[in-house]
Amino acid sequence: MYIRRDMNKSLFRAQKRPPYVFILVIFALIGGVIYLANSQRDTIQLQALAVLGFAPTPTPFASDLATRGSALFQNGDIRGALALFENALEQRPNDINYLYEYGQLLVEAERPVDEILPIAERAIAVAPSDPRGYTLKGKALMWTDPSAAIQASIQGLDIDPTFAPLYAVQGVAFTNLGRWQEGLRNAERAYELDPQNIFVLTSYQWPLTYVGRYQEAIDYLEDAIAINPNLVNTYFYLAAWYNLPQVRRPDMAIGAYNRVLELQPNNAKAYLRLCQTYANVDQARFDVAQPYCDAAIRIDPTYGEAYMQRGQMQYARRNYEGAIESFEKCLENGSTRIECWYIRGFAHYRLSECDEAWSVLEEARPLAVSYNLPQIVEQIDNVMDAITQRCPGYSGRLVPTPVPPTPLPPTPIGGFG
Repeated sequence: MYIRRDMNKSLFRAQKRPPYVFILVIFALIGGVIYLANSQRDTIQLQALAVLGFAPTPTPFASDLATRGSALFQNGDIRGALALFENALEQRPNDINYLYEYGQLLVEAERPVDEILPIAERAIAVAPSDPRGYTLKGKALMWTDPSAAIQASIQGLDIDPTFAPLYAVQGVAFTNLGRWQEGLRNAERAYELDPQNIFVLTSYQWPLTYVGRYQEAIDYLEDAIAINPNLVNTYFYLAAWYNLPQVRRPDMAIGAYNRVLELQPNNAKAYLRLCQTYANVDQARFDVAQPYCDAAIRIDPTYGEAYMQRGQMQYARRNYEGAIESFEKCLENGSTRIECWYIRGFAHYRLSECDEAWSVLEEARPLAVSYNLPQIVEQIDNVMDAITQRCPGYSGRLVPTPVPPTPLPPTPIGGFG
């Protein structure tokens, strides 16, 4: 049998598929491209922007933010660390690790209790079997409500009886209740458990205040500084000790405040403390002190305590008009310091402004009584009596004598640095 062969046709050429198969394949490919383009649209856009140099910065993970925040804290940048931990908590609002570190930063930044307490309560709610939430609550309350701070620390110790910061909280809280020996015992226990904990070391100073162990308190603060020399609060505590009458080393206090200014050149509190230190040395240096007060006010024009200190120096230098202005600024900016009332009244009296003096001292006297300041009450009474003798229209005027309240317990020396 003879088979006709077409010599122009290859033996290996595929047979032609029907045209509709080819069309389906094309549509499938187009659909795949469209699907990939839609599903990867963000990535493609970011890559295109990156090529053009306009790509946005990717959002860091919470762990990266926390790591950077911890590094800033070690460098003494509390504000920067707080911002990073706030961002970390936005991503992971119920992470006990971030809540605890953020709460500790709030304490270090001396934020108000009503800002710290909600973080502590949230930490307890998300991790009721973790002692750290109770520690934060104790730290928040140990100055304003020491009894509640002790209760919180007891709850924490029921969970972990070896968590040193809880004993440190009790050391401060018992001291603030006047139970100094219990405060000392708890501070010692905290130190036994964790002698490298900065909070443990700085807390130890408070009960030591009341038993006269001044050098030990200074030693513990210096140990805390050796662990982290970039935290300014420790220098404030140390300088306050050096300014105590029992220690009286203003040169060392000045050195500590200058160290703060090396770390934070615009720290208004350090300038104020330098002003106060020079104003209270044995031979007061008001000429050196006042520029530091002025610097504190330039940095923070709302710093009531700085106006108070400047007014005191102006009064001592017989600049009564300037003193009155400074004391008025003190009160305008929310200060409750008694000096801004009664010394302002004295300044008005020195200027023979009897009506103003009497009016101000009438306001100052009940405040001095409520603050349990009998020596200041006596000074006010003496000036008001002088007004009745020397100012027309005040002859025979009676000085008010309200019933004294129950005496308040003293605030620990240097209570807030």
